[in-house]
Amino acid sequence: MLIRPGEPKDLAHCGALDHSCSTDRVWQMENRVEGSALTVSFRTVRLPREITVAYPRQGIDLLAGWRRRDGFLVSEIDGEVCGYVALTAQPEHGLAWIGDLVVQPSRRRRGIGTTLLRAGAHWGREQNLVRLMIEVQTKNYPAINFCQACGLSFSGYNDHYWLSEDIAVFFTGKLR
Repeated sequence: MLIRPGEPKDLAHCGALDHSCSTDRVWQMENRVEGSALTVSFRTVRLPREITVAYPRQGIDLLAGWRRRDGFLVSEIDGEVCGYVALTAQPEHGLAWIGDLVVQPSRRRRGIGTTLLRAGAHWGREQNLVRLMIEVQTKNYPAINFCQACGLSFSGYNDHYWLSEDIAVFFTGKLR
């Protein structure tokens, strides 16, 4: 496997990857107000059947997002692009932000995502950043498990993050 900086010719290959995932679980958010206290919690809920979760950015929106990124790394196996990570530096916060981390479904669970995450962390350290943050849909339970398995910690949410109004949860890890 080769991890390398993305090139303009890679964008079409990355766009052609299947960005969706399948899951029979989701993270469900619950808000409770008791007096002056607001409690927000997330819990894993098993669904009655498996669903396919569409990626929150698609087509032109996905391409526009890539062009605004500061870093774009691709994973290649035997000359074929099979995954990528798109990064933004937020030096004012010391943050390397992962907006997209995608692996072709037929290549998942083989260490490619972990290698891309590590390459993204390395990129962040090269930018003198101190933390890594990734955004994930609450419907993307496999990605939530991936973040936790990689040692990232839940660090917040935004319940109107994407145009679809899906809830985004954020996971963070230290780079230094």
